[in-house]
Amino acid sequence: MKLTLKIWRQKNQHETGRLQEYKLDDVNPHMSFLEMLDTLNEQLIVKGDDPVTFDHDCREGICGQCGLMINGIAHGPLANTTTCQLHMRTFNDGDTLFIEPFRSKAFPIRKDLSVDRSAFDRIISSGGYVSVNTGQAPDAHALPVTHEVTESAFDSAACIGCGACVATCKNGSAALFTSAKISHLVQLPQGKEERLNRIKNMVNAMDKEDFGHCTNTEACEVECPQGISVLNIARMNFEFMRGKIIEK
Repeated sequence: MKLTLKIWRQKNQHETGRLQEYKLDDVNPHMSFLEMLDTLNEQLIVKGDDPVTFDHDCREGICGQCGLMINGIAHGPLANTTTCQLHMRTFNDGDTLFIEPFRSKAFPIRKDLSVDRSAFDRIISSGGYVSVNTGQAPDAHALPVTHEVTESAFDSAACIGCGACVATCKNGSAALFTSAKISHLVQLPQGKEERLNRIKNMVNAMDKEDFGHCTNTEACEVECPQGISVLNIARMNFEFMRGKIIEK
């Protein structure tokens, strides 16, 4: 496959970036998207040029580090697929691909396609955990949890924190990410003890970052590689209002 790549190059968040064109003449259709970028970087290094910086880690669709905008779509054209699990057979010989970083005020560009998503970490550290002393591991039947609740909590916990929801939202909202982390714990017995402080602290932490507000366009769910439901946002809003009423 022959491809034309228009890749965003930017030295750091303080300098102006631009799209730079590259040509690849022998792309194996079975390559992953990141392997294709590795191939480009090998060629750039041989020429003495600066390789393209991009985020990656596990390359198994688990860690959430590999987010890219590909032709204006977070993670590319395949639904429920991370960038690292996207393969070049998805594209056609002769295609032109526009490759850009996740764009959000809350995700400043470090370099090229790499962005700083530490805002997510600060939201999690504000309350996305269970800190009460739960003692030793109980017997499996000691805390009865229905199948429906278990599956719903697991679906919320599937969020990998990649930031596609923020990048695809016209407002740059982190409501889907935050609500998924809240929903995961609020549904389980271990998480109910701290539910009021958790919802208040995590929503406040989200508001302190440079994220926008949710206006329910549901674009976040469409682009989420894990298919996290926007119903989590409804649950987050309910729990937040519930906490406000109880405080009074």
